[in-house]
Amino acid sequence: MADLRWDDHAAWLLDPVRDGWLPDGCVADTTTADWQAVLDLVVEQGWALTFVVGCFEVPLPRAEEVLSWPAGSARPVLSVRPGPEVGAVFRFRSAERIDFDVDVDRLRGQEGLDVLCEFLAAVGRRLGRSVPTYAGSGDTPFLQYDRETDRVLVR
Repeated sequence: MADLRWDDHAAWLLDPVRDGWLPDGCVADTTTADWQAVLDLVVEQGWALTFVVGCFEVPLPRAEEVLSWPAGSARPVLSVRPGPEVGAVFRFRSAERIDFDVDVDRLRGQEGLDVLCEFLAAVGRRLGRSVPTYAGSGDTPFLQYDRETDRVLVR
């Protein structure tokens, strides 16, 4: 995904001082099946993953199991690393939204930006939806996999 050039966007696109280290991503109007599709994608891609419940790392369960846990129970966190410079942390808050944070702390060059774009595109293609990411408390996506164009776009 060489559409976005690091030299053109790095200074303002991924500014951790302004936007924080973890831009927010979300896909709304999802189902348990969509969550399972993302879990399957992570496994199929062979991305490094860690699934933590409370303080314990456990094997990755099915989405249906995780999303059926009673309210007030420990909320699990799935950390995924599609590349050495890119990470994402998925939070299982509800079946209706797939929420994640993108760890851009180590994102330093074109290769990392390409991996980030490929990650967003892979999730979007698997779900058949656009995947927006938001910086800080903004209401407008700053980087988004756009389903209609099948590209990651800067907004």
